[in-house]
Amino acid sequence: MRITPQHVAVGTVYVIAVGFTLVIFSLVTTPLEAVILTVAALAFLVPHHLVVRRALRGREPRGVPVALIVEIAVTYGTIPVLFSLSPFLGYNWASSMQTILASAVLLRLRLGAAIPVMAVIGVIDLGMGFVVSGGSVPLALYNLVTVIVTSGVTYGAVRLAVVSEQLAKARMELAEAAVLRERLRISRDLHDGLGSSLTAIALKGDLAHRLVDADPGAAKTELAELAAVARDAAQEVRQVARGYREMSLAQEVHRAVALLEASGVSCRTDLAELAVPRPVDEALAWAVREGVTNVVRHSQATTCSISTSADEGAVRLELVNDRARRGAGRGNGLTGLRERAEGLGGSVSAGRTEGGGFRLAMEVPA
Repeated sequence: MRITPQHVAVGTVYVIAVGFTLVIFSLVTTPLEAVILTVAALAFLVPHHLVVRRALRGREPRGVPVALIVEIAVTYGTIPVLFSLSPFLGYNWASSMQTILASAVLLRLRLGAAIPVMAVIGVIDLGMGFVVSGGSVPLALYNLVTVIVTSGVTYGAVRLAVVSEQLAKARMELAEAAVLRERLRISRDLHDGLGSSLTAIALKGDLAHRLVDADPGAAKTELAELAAVARDAAQEVRQVARGYREMSLAQEVHRAVALLEASGVSCRTDLAELAVPRPVDEALAWAVREGVTNVVRHSQATTCSISTSADEGAVRLELVNDRARRGAGRGNGLTGLRERAEGLGGSVSAGRTEGGGFRLAMEVPA
């Protein structure tokens, strides 16, 4: 098993708690002291383990701290008993267990409540060290510093373990989100890109079929263009797989005009001179492709217009046709366009016009 920082942190916490307790057993001189100390140690360490386990799970410090209350009761309830048997043993119990208790206080209580409680523990330990040592200030200060440092190390180790685990989960979630985004990108690009190409292939195939007897030369031209569109579609699939998609609004409008005219739809364009970043230009190009694909597939249009304009730092693209079928404006393509526009801080609107046509509009910051 690979040792992780979390394992080291958890091990540090338990080594401190168990180590301080075991040191006291080295001072036992009678069987009665051993029995009392064993019972007291178990009564302290079991609830301490519950406190540490709760903290390692990252649970918020709320509710009645029953385990901590038990630790406090065992710590201070055992001091007079051990002092009656051996003052030296009682003092060492008080000094060691108060140090561990301060750690539990930091782990179980909110900092606003934990700091005052720790201050009381520190004062008690400081006073006991001063009295037992016969007025030795260095020993009393040593007790106080031990409480502060040990509790701080324990708290830091537990927080390290918790935060490391949270970071690992966050890293995994980010990786899963990245995979999901990539799947959505591939799905969206295949739908938006291949939808238009396959529509063009179908149209040119139908047109070539109708012309093969009446005008073999024109049919041959359409078949050649069909082959070119098919090659472009294959290239688009490779680009989607590589995650590289570069589109141009001007090129897409040119392609759209050819596709609409091949479908018998008269197309008019009114494109403003735009100097926009590539992401904006590509988003507008996608809008043209999706809009024209919908015109060919889902309308009975005879005319279509494509226009762009710039106003107050925003670019607007409109694609309007004169005859829309019922139910137009729904589908994955428009959803993909909205995602692209929202990613740039823009918006997409789509709906029927008063004359029975359909308008698709995209507006994005320039």
